[in-house]
Amino acid sequence: MDIDNCTSWLEIDLGAIRNNIRQLLQISKTNVMAVVKANGYGHGMEQVARAAIQAGATWCGLARLEEAVQLHQAGVNCNLLVMGHTRPSFIREAIARQIHVTVFDAQSAQDYAAQAQAMGIPLHIHVKIDSGMGRLGIFPEEGASFIRWLHTLPGLEIDGVFTHFARADEPSLPTTDQQLDRFCQTLQILEQSGLRPKWVHAANSAATIYFPRARFDLIRAGVATYGLHPSKDAMLPDTFRPAMTWKTRLTSVKRLPAGHGVSYTHRYITSKEELIGATAIGYADGFRRRLGNFALLHGKRVPVVGTV
Repeated sequence: MDIDNCTSWLEIDLGAIRNNIRQLLQISKTNVMAVVKANGYGHGMEQVARAAIQAGATWCGLARLEEAVQLHQAGVNCNLLVMGHTRPSFIREAIARQIHVTVFDAQSAQDYAAQAQAMGIPLHIHVKIDSGMGRLGIFPEEGASFIRWLHTLPGLEIDGVFTHFARADEPSLPTTDQQLDRFCQTLQILEQSGLRPKWVHAANSAATIYFPRARFDLIRAGVATYGLHPSKDAMLPDTFRPAMTWKTRLTSVKRLPAGHGVSYTHRYITSKEELIGATAIGYADGFRRRLGNFALLHGKRVPVVGTV
């Protein structure tokens, strides 16, 4: 990358991505899905996916079919799961590219099956269970009967069943264990009926670290892939490394006398003569106006003063 003509840029350490995936594999002792939706959380979807696969990830998770198609067209070689809604008109492309899609209601399942039957090729699906998130998904009490019904629809290959946690990044609360209990009740019925799919998955980044019984056959790592802590209450081990560095240039340095306001609203006023610098980024670049921002200047931490 030529940064000579850049005033602000991101540097992504793909070595950190590989390291973090290896850490997740070591901790979970199961398969890893790198969640690379939203352009790899801003890190670059294709590049992150390739690095994750090099480190041992066997799945990539997307929010939309368009993202999965982009990875497939780029030649990224792993299982691809669209975790959000896929319109029935897009299903033929999913089938042609062997992209797994999520099912969470009867009408979509029927529409998907009709497309698969018309093509004569099965569609790979994962069923989402709403164990307490309150978004997409079949309630656990209906999950086993719903999956049993799906088996009667020609054209659908039921490869997985999964759920998502609302508060795994608050590990001291009982919510995640309660969700797990509900999800496991569905799994127990499926196992007794011989209908347990090959891939059972539930753990996001926080649950992978703090709820070992949620790891099942596959874990779905979003923020942990990028070396970001799920929350202040659910920190990653020190072996993880952040992958992104945001850099800019110092464009001005000058001394302001005591009692001098800095930037909009004079929210910051110098208490003595102070050395104040300006950089070439602002909130238009995504740098938030919140209090408490800081920067690293040649490795030294300095506060951001005044309103961005």
